[in-house]
Amino acid sequence: MPHRHISTGSPFEAQIGYSRAVVADGWVFVAGTTGYDYATMEMPEAIEDQCRNALQTIENALKEAGASLDDVVRVRYIVPDADAWPACWPITSAAFARARPAATMISAALQNAEMKIEIEATARLGTPD
Repeated sequence: MPHRHISTGSPFEAQIGYSRAVVADGWVFVAGTTGYDYATMEMPEAIEDQCRNALQTIENALKEAGASLDDVVRVRYIVPDADAWPACWPITSAAFARARPAATMISAALQNAEMKIEIEATARLGTPD
């Protein structure tokens, strides 16, 4: 079955050679997404704003794939500063209140110092519950 590639139009996708999301066999695999505001190509300072931006980018990709945040079954959060992570909890718990996906938080360096969070998600199309 052919894969469908979804792009946000970010210059990083072409430069690095990846898709924001790939739809394959009823699954939507969303690439690690940082908190850039793609309208301005700026990265906000606060981890909370970066988290909101990343989730909005993920939500947009899922919508284009025919899914929503409610269809997410797996999510990974990568943060360089584990102590900053709790500031995102109200944001992520609201975004995934219905889906309640399996989740992992990893503390690791990201591509550059201004990035404070990266979020990767996997969704199932046509999730009945």
